Order: sequence, then C-alpha cells, then structure tokens
Amino acid sequence: MTENKAQKTKSGVVTSDKMDQTVTVMIERRIKHPLYKKYVKKSTKVHVHDPGNKCQEGDFVRIAECRPVSKTKSWKVVEVLETATK
Repeated sequence: MTENKAQKTKSGVVTSDKMDQTVTVMIERRIKHPLYKKYVKKSTKVHVHDPGNKCQEGDFVRIAECRPVSKTKSWKVVEVLETATK
C-alpha cells in the first residue's frame, strides 16, 4: 500500500540560470529573534530542476520537493509565478 505524501512547496527568486536544466533559487523567510524580538530576514539557496530551461534570472517561482535528481538537486520547478522584466 502506497500513501501519497503532501509535497513541500516554497517560493523564491531565481538568482542564476547559467546551468543546463538547473536554476538556483533564493528562498527568503522572516524569523523573530529570540532575545531582541525583532524580525530578521534569513535566506537559503537551493538548486532546482528546470527541465525545459524556461526560468530566467529574476523570475519568482514556486518549487516543490522531489526525489534527488542529482547530488545537489532535490527540488523541481512547479510554476513561474512572475516573470522578470528586462
């Protein structure tokens, strides 16, 4: 019996699209400092699988967790929410 787990999804900005079928996405979050009670921005960069090479630098994308595609890629692009204007 196989159960479908809910995929973890996050959104972020594409910071690099120089690799083939891979983009780098920066995910920003705001956390509250435990002592000073001030909100601080924290960011994480992840490599994301982009099979169609459709994402460009500056795009705002939604990504989902998936099985490991390579050593560093465990996320895939679900949709492009907003395209970058150049």
